[in-house]
Amino acid sequence: MTTVNGQVGTTDEASGPDAEGSTPEGAGAPSTPELEDRATLTASLRRRLSVHPLTDRVSSWYWALGVFALALLLRLWGLGSIRTLVFDETYYVKDGYTLWKNGTEMAWPDEPNPAWEAGHVDSYLQQGEYVVHPPVGKWVIGAGEALFGADNPWGWRISVALLGALSVLMVARIARRLFRSTAVGTIAGLLLAVDGLHIVMSRTGLLDMVLSFFCLAAFGCLLLDRDAFRRRLADATASARATGATLSSLGIRGGPRPWRIAAGVLLGLSCGVKWSGLYMLAVLGILTVLWDWWARRRVGERRWLENGLFRDAIPAFFVMVGGAFVTYLASWSGWFATSKGYFRDWAEKNGHPDGNPILNALRSLWHYHAEAYEFHVHLNTPHTYQANPWGWLLQLRPTNFYYREYEYGEMGCRVAKCAAQVNSVGNPIIWWLGAIAVVVCIVLAIGWRDGRALAALAGIVGGYLPWLMYTDRTIFTFYSVVYEPWLVMCLAYVFGLVLGSRHADPDRRLAGALFTGSLLTFIVLVSAFFWPIWTGEVIPLSQWHWRMWLPSWP
Repeated sequence: MTTVNGQVGTTDEASGPDAEGSTPEGAGAPSTPELEDRATLTASLRRRLSVHPLTDRVSSWYWALGVFALALLLRLWGLGSIRTLVFDETYYVKDGYTLWKNGTEMAWPDEPNPAWEAGHVDSYLQQGEYVVHPPVGKWVIGAGEALFGADNPWGWRISVALLGALSVLMVARIARRLFRSTAVGTIAGLLLAVDGLHIVMSRTGLLDMVLSFFCLAAFGCLLLDRDAFRRRLADATASARATGATLSSLGIRGGPRPWRIAAGVLLGLSCGVKWSGLYMLAVLGILTVLWDWWARRRVGERRWLENGLFRDAIPAFFVMVGGAFVTYLASWSGWFATSKGYFRDWAEKNGHPDGNPILNALRSLWHYHAEAYEFHVHLNTPHTYQANPWGWLLQLRPTNFYYREYEYGEMGCRVAKCAAQVNSVGNPIIWWLGAIAVVVCIVLAIGWRDGRALAALAGIVGGYLPWLMYTDRTIFTFYSVVYEPWLVMCLAYVFGLVLGSRHADPDRRLAGALFTGSLLTFIVLVSAFFWPIWTGEVIPLSQWHWRMWLPSWP
């Protein structure tokens, strides 16, 4: 299913020698048999590799920017209305502030939140704090505090809010490129823009939205790398066949891969937010190599497996894993530079008093990581809102971030009792349909060998499935925001199948458009209905009860 000019049911894929960006080399000049043969081969191989360019570039940006504007509005509206630290903001907001002030997270006196919320943000102690997550996400949160002030809730949350809105823009563009459809890309962006889990996590100074942003950006870079590699492969193969040139025994060279390098850096940053980014690094690393192998096989390389291993897979490992490792290590530069960091002088106090300063720093950092790993492995303290990951896709146990009750006359309450809540529950229609869409994509990926469905599932494999190994740990449904972009891409792809192809019967296409449009309208209305409990609005307690659709939600 594809679209052209943003219209439902028509193709967005250019074809033929006169399509934008695919004019054969030498077009407009006197033709020769060799040039015609090479042009024909190039066009044929590009079609075989599905890299003929997308048309309608300007108007497709209008649609993407439209959903981005909506996302920005929903994430910034009343961002500072709740002036207290929400849920785990109590850790990351203060950590981000002291990182920017001291290069490392600092300890705080007992019960520091009242002073912080009153604007006394410099009451931290002059000693490092033991934290169990790397610093990148807290650097991001601290950047907003550095710009807008740590005594301002906007400062606590603005960085994450902007990354959340940008994620919507990226999803719209990534889905368009992946599925080669402006309509599908716009639908994916709209679904992410109006979903409650994504809205709440964008409006809260936690780490998970930052992790999601870097993982999604890395996926987008690998998608650009895939298309650039396929174009080079098609062109080089056509040129060799047209001229009769002898190829290396290892096949066509992959050439420079700057987007793959960028993906490695971004995945290193994701690991620098939370270690769960390692799963995304592994899954996306495998995905990019599979794309390369598939392309070499499609152009007819006889030894595509061996060629892809030596030309692509091994270099990809060093580029992505090596790049991620260097980036991750660099993210600790503030800890290296200060003497206040927790465990910073561990090596000197434990057997290496006269050791090399660099080696001692690395020994101390290794010990820090070993201690943090032990913490994570044994984290099983019961929590009211902990949730088994088997229920995450259905949003069975969302996390309550904030809840207050008010009597008549308090905070504008006009009835006997009111409530204000920030509940991280996603739009149930999006998530329940999304769970079905994931199953559909699994069937398409396996049964139809649909590479688009497989790619859309990659983020779910890396962001969700690993948590099924930790059902006995204290974990929460809001971790789902990391893989949510891929969930909405799966759902948007199924919507695209409902819309139908350009060659479908007009009545069939009209029916698909009406059904999809009606369902999207319903989804937006459901989001509007849930908006008060995503943003902490004061509403009558009876209306709050109307929004508790499942007994496990309060």
